[in-house]
Amino acid sequence: MKIEKSSETIFIVDNSVQQKIKSLIEEKYNNIIHFYKIDEIIKLIKLQQPALIILNINSKEYDEISFLKKISTLEIPIILCGVKEISVIKNAYKLGVVDVIKEPFLKEELYFKIDLWIDNRKKQKESNHSSLLLQEYKDAVDESSIVSKTNNKGIITYVNEQFCLLSGYKKEELIGKNHNIVRHPDTPKKVFEEIWNTIKNKKIAWKGKIKNKKKDGSYYWVEAFIKPIIDKNGNIEEFIALRNDITEQEEAKEYFKLKLKGSEDNLNHSIKLAKEYEKAIDISSILLRTNNFGEIIYVNDKFIELTQFSREELIGSDYKIFKHKDIKDSLFENLELLIDDKKIFNKILNNKSKNGDNYWINITIVQIKDDNNFTIEYMWIINDLTELFNLNEEIQSTQKEIIYKMGEIGETRSKETGNHVKRVAEYSKLLAILYGISENEANNLLIASPMHDIGKVGIPDSILKKPGKLTPDEFDFMKEHSIIGYNILKDSNRDILKTAAIVAKEHHERYDGTGYPFGLKGEEIHIYGRITAIADVFDALGSDRCYKKAWKDEEIFELLENEKGKQFDPFLVSLFLENKNLFIEIRNRYKD
Repeated sequence: MKIEKSSETIFIVDNSVQQKIKSLIEEKYNNIIHFYKIDEIIKLIKLQQPALIILNINSKEYDEISFLKKISTLEIPIILCGVKEISVIKNAYKLGVVDVIKEPFLKEELYFKIDLWIDNRKKQKESNHSSLLLQEYKDAVDESSIVSKTNNKGIITYVNEQFCLLSGYKKEELIGKNHNIVRHPDTPKKVFEEIWNTIKNKKIAWKGKIKNKKKDGSYYWVEAFIKPIIDKNGNIEEFIALRNDITEQEEAKEYFKLKLKGSEDNLNHSIKLAKEYEKAIDISSILLRTNNFGEIIYVNDKFIELTQFSREELIGSDYKIFKHKDIKDSLFENLELLIDDKKIFNKILNNKSKNGDNYWINITIVQIKDDNNFTIEYMWIINDLTELFNLNEEIQSTQKEIIYKMGEIGETRSKETGNHVKRVAEYSKLLAILYGISENEANNLLIASPMHDIGKVGIPDSILKKPGKLTPDEFDFMKEHSIIGYNILKDSNRDILKTAAIVAKEHHERYDGTGYPFGLKGEEIHIYGRITAIADVFDALGSDRCYKKAWKDEEIFELLENEKGKQFDPFLVSLFLENKNLFIEIRNRYKD
């Protein structure tokens, strides 16, 4: 008969010449690893975690007991073979050996006991896993709820920390006491009779609200779930109760009950007050109401004014009607899911009116419930943020224009072209994007790079506007504009001005380390400086200046190619030349 092979790994430590055990079991077990020496197995047990270890040592050189002590904590079943001394067998059992097989070895006995203990280990692992999982569940409940347990006579046998914190009692004050120690006199006796009848006589769980008394005499409310724990014979072993503190909710309900009590005059007053609230909201906010199917049932005049739809177009239509087709936003695709979450929804949304006017709104969607706590409609409270967003854009635009003007101050003092700073800014942003810098960072560089030569405000006209070649001393003075610009900008906390400080300081550094002011080399130069250096030189060479005529494009590209790894970052030069048409388009767009 063909024997079905097992895939479990078995370690055999067998120093006999014949390797009897291996030869007997290898017909059935695929993964048998044989060891002649004990020392060889110790390191591999922890790594490979075999399903079983068979130990057959027949030599005075080896000490089975010493070996067993080393691996006794690994929870791997060990079968001891070929040992005759009773004292050794006794100690072996104490150290975790699960079975002993004496000679002569029988194949069937080996098969049976190997399978038995491998299967036993699997079941033990499953049991340990189940116990661990059960403990995790218990801990989760214990941490998230107020928990107590009583015996079948109502005597407390366990309370968790949350129970003690809420009731004001210590554990030792509660254990062994009847659960009515926390009973509040306001709770009717019939409530407890109903609970006891449900959990003790009917043997089913009870759920409801209970008002309890703290140790200091004050009260608290809990939402309780009390369940009888029943054994296999149908007898109640104990009761477990899980509670949630709902004191605040009940106090709020009580408060509003008191507020609503009174005469018809008071009721009419409340109704009038509610209408006044409704009127105030309607006047101050943009309102939309939808039913459970997402159909519009009400809009106020402000909503019509904002969206530019007529009331006839809106009432009865799906709420998606007022989303402009050019606007992509998941709000209009997933509102049903958001509603199902049973939460108040809030989001800022960009949209366009029916006529295409752009606007920004803050939407809050609130569920309106009836007396039975069923949602009957949804109120959309909308605030128009368009003016705020437009103001923010205007502020950003103004800041950008101021920075451009500051950059132009340095350029006009040296009689350079008026649009030079704009072109350098656009070149810098484009090259940054090609390099892989984020859109936000590239925009910062776009705004900051016009100030690369702001330090020229500190250079005398006699040097800055000199038509001829500068003397060495004059050129050294000219170099100071990098540090002057850096010192002007360095102390700002604004990201854009921090970027501008870096650009001002490093855009005259050279990739080979021969630049100024610090002689930085390679990637020691900030990427902003390396980008702006190429952008600045490309535009400067392509523009007429007081001391030179504009170069031809071919001459500029040839210089950039020749200066790879010298003046400029070679990778950035390659990116520039591969996309030179894009840079030429920018230059043409901002001609002087």
